[in-house]
Amino acid sequence: MDHLRRIGALRRKLTRTGLPGLLVTHLPDVRYLCGFTGSNAALAITRRSARMFTDGRYTTQAAEEVQTPRVDVEIATGPAATAAVQWLAAQPGVGSAGFDPNRTSVAEFVRFKEGLPARFRKAFLSALPAPLVETLRLVKDEDELAIMREAALMGCKLFDHILQIIRPGLKEVEVAAELEYKARLMGAEGMSFDTIVASGPRSAMPHGNATNQPLPRKGFVTLDFGIIHKGYCSDMTRTVHLGPPTARESNAYHAVLEAQEAGVAAVSSGVSSGDVDEAARSVLRREGLAEAFSHSTGHGVGLEIHESPRIGAKQKTRLQAGMVVTIEPGIYLPGDFGVRIEDMVAVTRTGGEILTPAPKALIEL
Repeated sequence: MDHLRRIGALRRKLTRTGLPGLLVTHLPDVRYLCGFTGSNAALAITRRSARMFTDGRYTTQAAEEVQTPRVDVEIATGPAATAAVQWLAAQPGVGSAGFDPNRTSVAEFVRFKEGLPARFRKAFLSALPAPLVETLRLVKDEDELAIMREAALMGCKLFDHILQIIRPGLKEVEVAAELEYKARLMGAEGMSFDTIVASGPRSAMPHGNATNQPLPRKGFVTLDFGIIHKGYCSDMTRTVHLGPPTARESNAYHAVLEAQEAGVAAVSSGVSSGDVDEAARSVLRREGLAEAFSHSTGHGVGLEIHESPRIGAKQKTRLQAGMVVTIEPGIYLPGDFGVRIEDMVAVTRTGGEILTPAPKALIEL
């Protein structure tokens, strides 16, 4: 990972804000900029220098992971972010520093100010009008895309595996446990979110986390899961059917599949995220199922499972080559059933590259 290039791009953004310093406390942002993966860190950046602060638990790990030239590491005796603010205030020519108010609590902000010399407390820290690091993370570089392809394909292999396991009477939690156990054996660092296994009438719950409910003899089973690989998340959903589906179930499934494929086909550099949402939503509207589609069509994925952009109604963000988004329309009929199909898609200059090429035709088990 070219962390130095990323910090350079961030410095250019910082210069345009007119601020001479920046405090970065969101851990995925810290990892993106310098490679550190620990649970406590803050990065302080000026136009000429950078220093990452952590605590004594990570002395060895920080030395191993932070190999970026001109990024120093300091082990703080107190809160890492407070130490970073104090360091920024001590740098020559740094009369103010920006921070992301979306990632800073009121209590933290008060603590930062209390740690500063009195003359700095009123005006040294400045809330950024928009996140700086998050906008850099929107577009993935080739290293990131390669990792995300690997993560997504690992998810597809997990789906192939779980198809051999699913049977009526097996508890939802047993299906989730098998997925997660196999993911670990395959080398995943963990799951990118709580695994969703929702069967029968519970498939009508968009976020139906696995329960002790046995899988039915007949009915849909929605599987929504993702893994973490080298820090990056995967995300995919497939809905399968136990036993032969009714005509109504089959028609509903194929409507969702058509909507999902329309959404994928709409992905391309320069297209607004709202237009991608509409491409999927219009199919379900035509089928009289628009009201059963209760969430946005997708979201960005990367170091976090939910990142910008949001693929939702009337969203204005223009997709750019290198973004990775999900396309995941679904319908939910409470007390009856639900269907959702989801792919990860990398935006290219001319379209979209599906990263999760697992089968999407209706599978009967």
